[in-house]
Amino acid sequence: MSLKTTRRASAVRSLAGTVLTTALLVSAATACSSSPGTAAGTAAPTTAATGAPGATGTPAPTGTPGSTGTAAPSTAPSTAPGTAKPTTTPTARPTTPPAVPPKATSPGHTQTLVDGSTAEIQDLGNQNYRAKIVSRGSVLATLETNNSDTGLDANDMFVVLSMDGQVHSWMGGAQQGPGTFKLAGGWTAKVTKVGELHYRAQILGMGNEEVGTLEANQQDDGAVANGVYIVLSTGGRISAHM
Repeated sequence: MSLKTTRRASAVRSLAGTVLTTALLVSAATACSSSPGTAAGTAAPTTAATGAPGATGTPAPTGTPGSTGTAAPSTAPSTAPGTAKPTTTPTARPTTPPAVPPKATSPGHTQTLVDGSTAEIQDLGNQNYRAKIVSRGSVLATLETNNSDTGLDANDMFVVLSMDGQVHSWMGGAQQGPGTFKLAGGWTAKVTKVGELHYRAQILGMGNEEVGTLEANQQDDGAVANGVYIVLSTGGRISAHM
């Protein structure tokens, strides 16, 4: 081989080595320049901050928006179920007092009258009394006080029922009105006719002053005046007894 040829071959080999070295350097440089991209592409995804929207890692704390867990109620009930107290005090219903039954009449007592009949007397309360005149099992008449004495002319038997529940009876002694009449006990009666079955008797004292009035209007009337019993009938008959 000639010297020229050898040198050329060496030059070719040197050139080839240079090219190879250059290629290796280029490859290394390429590798070095591409390492950051490769690292970014292969790096594991950074775990999202706890509680960040869309995070797939650890569940967000209770009540955080975007949490994948079950959110607990924001506020707990103030009292346990079933033990809550009413906020207002129930208003008590007014209680209705029981109805007061009417006062029952007392069994009363009986009193024999001057003609042999019987007066059955009952206490009605409030100083009011009722007297039934009974003869042979039949009720002949009924007297009832109404905050005042009362009387009856029963076929010339005169009966007075007073406000204290006492009965007084006598026979005869009637005077027919109208007119002015002297009565037992020093009283004077001035009897006038007011209407049909309606007579009035003004009872006068010693000085002719009026001390009371009897009004027989559709029913007889009676009174007690200082121990003197007086009856005025609807027919104008007046009688008194001590």
